[in-house]
Amino acid sequence: MVRQNAAIAVVQWSGQDRQELTLPWTRIRTSLDAARLADASQLMPRAFVLSDTAPAEAILFALPLFVQVTDCKKKVIEISDDGTHNSESSTRDARNMAEQIGVTINGIAIESMGLAISNFYRGAVITRNGFVITARTHREYPGTIRRKILRELSMVLG
Repeated sequence: MVRQNAAIAVVQWSGQDRQELTLPWTRIRTSLDAARLADASQLMPRAFVLSDTAPAEAILFALPLFVQVTDCKKKVIEISDDGTHNSESSTRDARNMAEQIGVTINGIAIESMGLAISNFYRGAVITRNGFVITARTHREYPGTIRRKILRELSMVLG
């Protein structure tokens, strides 16, 4: 029996030249691995504050990272933000590029400012086989990201 696992990396992003690999690829094989990843993410300082929102650049930054996990059977970019695209490249073009090379994009739209970010995600960010979950406030975000990750891991690990 082949044991399934997942590899997760964390990229923080904001504007055009503001993408940072904050947590390199980490294998999740056990619940202890998942707990360690959760702890590391909670301790992670926020990389960017009060900057533009460039989801295309975040996607384009993330795509080459997959070459580091050659045994990856399902490639997924999880993206979340609370602002509308207001900087640089076409998000639809970046999404289409991801889709063409077999990468799924899912998202969390944080609509705390009353913006219809979920609609933007549905139309320009997530791939055809992806999904978006909405957090109505920043306070809802931790619970929303937990539900999203559990949903995705259950899709991969069964």
